[in-house]
Amino acid sequence: MTTVAQEPSVQRSSLERWLFAPVPLGRVAAFRTLVYLFVVYDVAFRSASALGKAHVAAGLYHPLKVARLVPIFPAPSASVVSITFWALLVLAPVAAFSRRPRAVGVAVFLLYFEWMLIAMSYGKVDHDRLGFLVALALLPTVGRAAYGDETTSESAGWVFRMVQLAVVATYVLAAYAKMRFGGVRWLWGSTLAWAIERRGTWFSRWLLSVPLLLQMFQVLMIAFEALSPLIFVVSERVRRRIVAGLYGFHVITALALTITFAPHLVAMSAFLPLEQVTPVRWARSLLGRDRSAVGVPLRLGE
Repeated sequence: MTTVAQEPSVQRSSLERWLFAPVPLGRVAAFRTLVYLFVVYDVAFRSASALGKAHVAAGLYHPLKVARLVPIFPAPSASVVSITFWALLVLAPVAAFSRRPRAVGVAVFLLYFEWMLIAMSYGKVDHDRLGFLVALALLPTVGRAAYGDETTSESAGWVFRMVQLAVVATYVLAAYAKMRFGGVRWLWGSTLAWAIERRGTWFSRWLLSVPLLLQMFQVLMIAFEALSPLIFVVSERVRRRIVAGLYGFHVITALALTITFAPHLVAMSAFLPLEQVTPVRWARSLLGRDRSAVGVPLRLGE
């Protein structure tokens, strides 16, 4: 039977009820593991090039505006880069399964934020990490959570809502950036053609001979990005179909342009019923079937 975590009972507006809509703590446990294990993969492989910044001339470092507004993060040096790298590789797996999620989670967020400043302060800023950074920043505000725990929490609900809003904001801001820098002419310009010429694969190069189709894709892209907030006003069934469609869109983008939005896709899982991910129960169930094959019963309470 699902229970609700005891939290202060106050009269709230419909907006507040939406922002704090409770979610099961089991969803927190699964999401937390996914996010922190992705940090390990990202630091070790996807953004490992940041290690090279330790040997770049200091004059080439132009910290992002957020680092200038909050000047608590050190500039890259051999020691700073090395310490950040190894600390993340050690602490992120701990945070994925830690019984002290607040302290370890805060440490991982600060270290990863520094890692992003190291990676993105040399002229290129990826826009696929907004939702992921919000997840790292807010997950420590939720206490302990166990796989399969059906106890619901408004605090956890707020965290997931903020991550969802950041995911959708990524799309809306992408549409805004296209219109801001490219104007309406972006819609029938040659952006996709240029991208395919530069990064295209066998999956997409044939489109270069059908420019009208590429322009149609650009119009659809802007429309889908601008209308993405509608995901919040549809039914849960439709919402999950939209999320599945978004994952499909990014798979196609990866096949066509070899561009992946992995951090964004991890953050987008905040829309999914992750509380159904119960590896301990699955393992016990599998073990139970194995034991039953030799006549040895398994008690799930063991």
